[in-house]
Amino acid sequence: MPESPEVDALAGFLRATATGRVIAGIELEEFRAWKSRERRPEQLHGRRVTGVRRFGKHVALDTDGPSLLIGFGRAGWARWREDGDPEPDDAPPAIARIGFEDGAELAVSDAGEWLSLSLTVTDDPTSEASIAKLGPDPVSDAFTREAFDRITGRRRKQLKALLQEQESLSGIGNAYSDEILHVAKLAPTAHAAALTEDERVRLFAAIREVLGSAFVARRDIPIDRQKAEKVAAMRVHGRTGEPCPVCGDEVRDVPGSKGNAQYCATCQNGGVPLEG
Repeated sequence: MPESPEVDALAGFLRATATGRVIAGIELEEFRAWKSRERRPEQLHGRRVTGVRRFGKHVALDTDGPSLLIGFGRAGWARWREDGDPEPDDAPPAIARIGFEDGAELAVSDAGEWLSLSLTVTDDPTSEASIAKLGPDPVSDAFTREAFDRITGRRRKQLKALLQEQESLSGIGNAYSDEILHVAKLAPTAHAAALTEDERVRLFAAIREVLGSAFVARRDIPIDRQKAEKVAAMRVHGRTGEPCPVCGDEVRDVPGSKGNAQYCATCQNGGVPLEG
């Protein structure tokens, strides 16, 4: 958590909820998350939010001045409170709080073992290195079969790692890469360069199918329920020891993943478990 379907749902929520509101202040609890060393949070004080854009796993709050670019990294997320709403008892510690003049608040947090959430004030989010380096969004028109072939090409990189490489494809993380490979019936350790034409067709279709369905399923889900809905929808990711929903074989951990990635040996490796 999060990946592009969840971040897109968050962007849609903020687009509907935050647009038109005026930023009163930004309170930083963890200064390491602030990446604009030459620009201070005060530059956004008094600015009105004019729109919200998503770039992979990043969200830009555009204002009538500069934009606030939020990168959610590996384990970042956000919560929204209207004026007078209590702070949830189980709310994770906030990394930063964006307060609005009407009393509403957007708090961002990071549940990871190391801080990956980032905040940047910028005049042009697309010029920031974190955005400029992103590969095509798999649900955009830019992700064509030709683009897919360029990404995979002759690279001797394991498919699991390639799908999560943001410079190749933006927005896919640990969970959806497992789901995509399960639908495509491909082993996570297979190399892109070794794929047959039929396997390339299956992988391209699976990327479109899994992410397209997830975007639709996450839309309009309250942002505080996004993680639970995502977990409930997984076929193999996080399902170690459970039966595969396709063949009934036991879902296994990908060797070396420390339990963070899963696959079905029968569906994805001809019934032969991957070697550790």
